[in-house]
Amino acid sequence: MTVESTAPRKPRRSAGTKSTAGKTTTARKSPSTDPELVQLLTPEGERVKNAEYDEYVAGITPDELRGLYRDMVLTRRFDAEATSLQRQGELGLWASLLGQEAAQIGSGRATREDDYVFPTYREHGVAWCRGVDPANLLGMFRGVNNGGWDPNSNNFHLYTIVIGSQTLHATGYAMGIAKDGADSAVIAYFGDGASSQGDVAESFTFSAVYNAPVVFFCQNNQWAISEPTEKQTRVPLYQRAQGYGFPGVRVDGNDVLACLAVTKWALERARRGEGPTLVEAYTYRMGAHTTSDDPTKYRADEEREAWEAKDPILRLRRYLEASNHTDDGFFAELEAESEALGKRVREAVRAMPDPDHFAIFENVYADGHALVDEERAQFAAYQASFADEGGQ
Repeated sequence: MTVESTAPRKPRRSAGTKSTAGKTTTARKSPSTDPELVQLLTPEGERVKNAEYDEYVAGITPDELRGLYRDMVLTRRFDAEATSLQRQGELGLWASLLGQEAAQIGSGRATREDDYVFPTYREHGVAWCRGVDPANLLGMFRGVNNGGWDPNSNNFHLYTIVIGSQTLHATGYAMGIAKDGADSAVIAYFGDGASSQGDVAESFTFSAVYNAPVVFFCQNNQWAISEPTEKQTRVPLYQRAQGYGFPGVRVDGNDVLACLAVTKWALERARRGEGPTLVEAYTYRMGAHTTSDDPTKYRADEEREAWEAKDPILRLRRYLEASNHTDDGFFAELEAESEALGKRVREAVRAMPDPDHFAIFENVYADGHALVDEERAQFAAYQASFADEGGQ
């Protein structure tokens, strides 16, 4: 696979099918048949050679491979526990990463400690790689805090709910560290839905013009809630980078080795002062957009089942087993560790204290404000009314 050139070229005509209304709709391509996709592990777990990216995983050891597998398994277990907690009424909402473990673990493990990460609200695997306690991710979804961790402790920003805005934050931060002469890079995560936001376009413009050391990592899970990707773009998302003057690469998002290799390449490029890169991880959201969503209303079971056959965890397991890099004891120990993680997270969530009701009035203005003071007093009187009723 060759990185997209920034030179002008004729637009490609996408293959399509005619609908009954006479409109052309883009046909979905399988990543295994896409010649523009970087892939190092097939869905069957077979190693594929790649002249451009093999060097970035050439020295990977069996221990590191098992580590990637462990990361994905434990991340999925945590995600499943969070989904269960929401169903039990312990969380207000949860955004699952089911199916996107390889994209997140591969890219997350490609970062260095001094790199800075800007996530959205689904990057639980990246948070795991950055050393954020999984239980801390749940405070916001339980409504007890606004994040739960210090972003500067792990160079991992708080989750961002406003779609696409974190790409602007990442670009500005990258421009800043470039001016400081720092030998580090920034990576910003967003989804295919966010790619349609103006903030993302503006981020591309500024990062290109100022040669910012930032990697834009788009997890294209093909559904922006109920909107398929072909309703948002006429070309593959990675090709958008061409119009802004920097490289774009499409990688198999269910291949943890390919995601690791491509992200390493992009981050090293940024650190050398060569500017931004757009990485499109072509993957699939196997679950709902959030626990308030019902994906059966807008997509076919056959589509989901086809992608389940490309499961990122099963893919690496097949490779480990075929390469004799592991045994039954490893999987048994990991299963026990997985269950222990689920239990710890479950207990931690249920032990979270209620938030300070008056915290919402803090940090609204730097020096205080008369209107906020008035609202705080009104809220205090409202709270006191419950105590008065209880004493009658």
